[in-house]
Amino acid sequence: MKKTGVRIVLVFLIFLGISCQSLKKSKKSFDTKQNEVFIDSMMNNALGKGFFPGAQIIVGSKDSVFILKNYGYHDYSKKGLVKTDDVYDLASMSKVLGATLVTMRLVGEDKINVDDKLGEIVPFYKNTAIADLTVFELLTHTSGLTPSITFYQSLLSTPDGSPLLSNQQSENYPDLFDTMYVNKNIVYDSNYLSFEPKDHYVQVYKNMWINPEFYKTVYGKIAVANIHERGKYLYSDLNLLLVQQIIETKTGQKLDQLAKGIYSELGISKIGYNPLKWTSEENVMPTEIDHFFRKDTIKGYVHDEAAAILGGVSGNAGLFANAQSISVICQMLLNNGKYHGKQILKSKVVKEFTKSPLVKKGIYRGLGFDKRKPDEFYKKNDFGHTGFTGTFFFMNPDNNRFLIILTNRVNPTRTNRLMYKDDFTAKIWRQVNE
Repeated sequence: MKKTGVRIVLVFLIFLGISCQSLKKSKKSFDTKQNEVFIDSMMNNALGKGFFPGAQIIVGSKDSVFILKNYGYHDYSKKGLVKTDDVYDLASMSKVLGATLVTMRLVGEDKINVDDKLGEIVPFYKNTAIADLTVFELLTHTSGLTPSITFYQSLLSTPDGSPLLSNQQSENYPDLFDTMYVNKNIVYDSNYLSFEPKDHYVQVYKNMWINPEFYKTVYGKIAVANIHERGKYLYSDLNLLLVQQIIETKTGQKLDQLAKGIYSELGISKIGYNPLKWTSEENVMPTEIDHFFRKDTIKGYVHDEAAAILGGVSGNAGLFANAQSISVICQMLLNNGKYHGKQILKSKVVKEFTKSPLVKKGIYRGLGFDKRKPDEFYKKNDFGHTGFTGTFFFMNPDNNRFLIILTNRVNPTRTNRLMYKDDFTAKIWRQVNE
């Protein structure tokens, strides 16, 4: 009888434990309605204050999408509503959703090692000051390379030698570009730039082509750009330009082809470089009105000037996508490289790239992926990336949540930084990441 009583008590305690565990899980479950109300409020406030003309947002988990919504318009003319199939210029999110994903695939296939040295792979850099830089240093932004180089400005000049830009508006400097005013008499270098197609020239914009001989100048400048201390964290676009060269030299294929192979395996089609090759111009968000280099409202071509002169395919920028396509990549990463039963990336590689290997040095960066020191907005294991054009995606492998927010905050000008002053994306991430 005593044994029976003990068994009953044990069974009761087990059931009590299970019900308590279920209660804990239910408390952590995603409250779609509450979060949607919060997001609607944030978005309506942002649109009302002119943070950006429109946006796409998706909140989900490794196996579900909780919220998928579009807000606002393509631009401030309010003629075209944002639709699910519309694609945004991802800017620096390209670093992870393009070059880093491809690197992860190649590392998993033992075609690239993170300890590989630049000069041993790409002959151009063999006897340069940056020959010993490793794939690891490039992906963790610890190479010491300067943050960026405005390569395109060496293609521009003025007839009288006056500056290209001035901090004062005047008759000769009428139009604003960022925080400066543009010389109205700018001349393009005819040795390298053409306004009609030429054999072997690379298209930069709808009416602009570049002589690929210019790339020797680009790579030459990168080779002498390690002006900061190696091993310290310094975010640089140049790092991913070099990763692209490593990838393409190792495989004999272009970055866009390799990335497209991964996207095809995932079954996503609203993502890629040079979007006018795979979607209509009406489905591409306009970015900045460029008074300086392209003299046009940029639409269907990459906003980033370095990526533009490389023909729209670059390690640092160039990808366009809708939030829905990116959500598939998030789910694949949260499932340790697997999607719909297919292993897209090796599980150990996903873990290696999304941890913080240099945290003891106070560097929280992953390999390619952005990670933050834990604070009021970000948790220890969160990873993702942001983009200059107003794009954001982050995920948390501990609760399997992800958030994607795509905007074109640079339309009509990059000077609009209201969304950053408000911590707009970080506030939404904190809300959905509980």
